Amino acid sequence: MSTRPFEIGLFTFGEITADPATRRPIDPAVRLREFIDLATIGDQAELDVFGVGEHHRPDFAIASPAVVLAAVAQATERIRLTSTVTVLSTSDPVKVFEDFTAVDLISGGRAEITAGRGAYTESFPLFGHDLADYDELFDEKLDLLLELNHSERITWTGKHRPPLVDAGIYPRPVQAELPVWIAVGGTPASVERAGRHGLPLYLAILGQPERFAPLAELYRQTGTVAGHDPQELRIGVTSHFYVEETSQGARDTFYPYYSRYIGNNMPSARGQLLSRDAFDSWAGPHGALFAGSPQEVIDKILWEHEVLGHDRFLAQIGLGGLPFAATARSIELLASEVLPVVRRETAPQPKASVR
Repeated sequence: MSTRPFEIGLFTFGEITADPATRRPIDPAVRLREFIDLATIGDQAELDVFGVGEHHRPDFAIASPAVVLAAVAQATERIRLTSTVTVLSTSDPVKVFEDFTAVDLISGGRAEITAGRGAYTESFPLFGHDLADYDELFDEKLDLLLELNHSERITWTGKHRPPLVDAGIYPRPVQAELPVWIAVGGTPASVERAGRHGLPLYLAILGQPERFAPLAELYRQTGTVAGHDPQELRIGVTSHFYVEETSQGARDTFYPYYSRYIGNNMPSARGQLLSRDAFDSWAGPHGALFAGSPQEVIDKILWEHEVLGHDRFLAQIGLGGLPFAATARSIELLASEVLPVVRRETAPQPKASVR
């Protein structure tokens, strides 16, 4: 397991769920400005990471993570900036690398890429790709992205784009290489892919977190067998999130927004709003939903850390059109009440001296 300090960050897909009073979607321009402001709050509160997702649907405001992150880079000073995720299967890796290099240069070396296959499939027809090539596209494009990251000039041949012959890839990022994470939703083959490459892994936790423990072990075993340093095999966890001073207050505030998010924005829900009983169960001590008091959030992060051994937690914020003020207060509590305790409790213990 990693011995680095535990990191806590934020991310959003930028959904523009209709306001329950007016029944009108949130203006995308307003939503984007709000998330730049929320990233600034996270940066000033000394959280570690801020991420934005990629979707090409009417219910989300962010189609180009790198453009949004470049704007966030101008408004922040220290927080790391990542996609959550870049749908690599339907993207040109050369363009992805160039775009995130620009974010890295603007931010002074704070850019990361999170590559994924995507839970939504609208980008496949939009960019002229066949869903039948879902796995093959990702494998090939990840291979190319990693080559671009390693070398200024590359010669490369694949099936799904023209070859590159001694191609120069410029400019180069501030960092020697852009960190590339792999995001998975629970597929063993995806976990093994990340392990073979020695790339850090995000587990998108829905349902029961314990069921991801075998995947975390599979990742570490695969990476170790492939010859990678076990200390460099990092795991991050992403979860839906809202915190208030009290558990009851957090759940009462969050439930109406979260129920709509599940019903309106999650394809698997097919428009069915989440019941309050299901919501309370998901938010229970061993459920995947983080909705409660700071102490409840601390306890759940530490419990998941025991189960999974992760060293990064990303909280998905603003779900269901939750108002800006409530989201901002939740971020402040995450930074002031949760992060210091989690850092202290997960810090590596010094080895006792032998006399």
